[in-house]
Amino acid sequence: MAKTKRIIVAEQAFSWKKFFVQWEWFLLLIFIAINVMNSFTSEYYLSTSGLLTATSSFLEKAFVALPMAYILVMGDIDISVGSTVALSSVLMAVSYNNLGLPMGLALIVCLLVGALCGFINGIILTKFPELAPMIVTLGTSILYRGIAVMILEDQASGSFPMWFSNIYWGKIGGVVPYMLVFFIICAVAFGVVLHKTTFGRRLFAIGSNSLASKYAGIPVQKIRLIVFTLTGLFAAVTAVFLTARMGSTRPNIGEGYELEAISMIVLGGISTDGGKGRFIGAIISIFTIGFLRYGLGLINFPSQAMMIVIGGLLIIAVMAPNLNFKKIFGKKAAKAA
Repeated sequence: MAKTKRIIVAEQAFSWKKFFVQWEWFLLLIFIAINVMNSFTSEYYLSTSGLLTATSSFLEKAFVALPMAYILVMGDIDISVGSTVALSSVLMAVSYNNLGLPMGLALIVCLLVGALCGFINGIILTKFPELAPMIVTLGTSILYRGIAVMILEDQASGSFPMWFSNIYWGKIGGVVPYMLVFFIICAVAFGVVLHKTTFGRRLFAIGSNSLASKYAGIPVQKIRLIVFTLTGLFAAVTAVFLTARMGSTRPNIGEGYELEAISMIVLGGISTDGGKGRFIGAIISIFTIGFLRYGLGLINFPSQAMMIVIGGLLIIAVMAPNLNFKKIFGKKAAKAA
């Protein structure tokens, strides 16, 4: 009797239906709809130079969102990034104006302070893994903001050199902002690492089951420390761009940045429970929210109403994966879905 080979295939067959029934496609449709709506509501919206310049108004916050995606994929959260932005900016200004350091060294101080703040978050959470990340980062958020207030009190610090403002306002060929180019490079790098490397696969594994990942030999706490430090570093990058835009700094800058960053990532389809999501969704979400704000701003749409719109989109994003069509529409609709 001839022996037959048995081949076990682990990969599922490709399905166009499953491919298109994904949150990212729905988000892309929202992005297109928003741009179409904005083009009708304002004659000034469809301007290449205007749209490119508009990216500068929201990308400074988006730098915080990049590592925040890693944080949420792991099933953690960091609500101290806004305060890290403030402290990094304040110490950069003090280093230049009070300590007399060259602006280049002051920039390095800013990045080191941000990385240190993230490292402190990480080291606490890795040494005491039983602590809740939300409570720990809430505590460090108050701590970092408090230090910034102690240093400058209610004063502002500025008088930076002219070349520093070009970090935010400068453009390649007078058209493409430096910040947009830098963001694209960072976004591509973050996306490749998350979806194409062992490090990224380990992030998803930790988010799916941290204990099982530990027993599988994944250095869970080491990876958490790296990601939290990276988050602090990119909060400092945001501080650099934000300070360059304003031309000065105060202890209250960056307030609410943590919530906006988390909103961008959650709207992009990355689960707050960890282990789920695609980075491309987060990028689409960043530009969707950004251009929505820009377009509505052109017609003087009330900021409070704008928050309602964004909040509604966020609720839909959270609810979409958990909808039970059988209960809502009955058995026939459930089968169709």
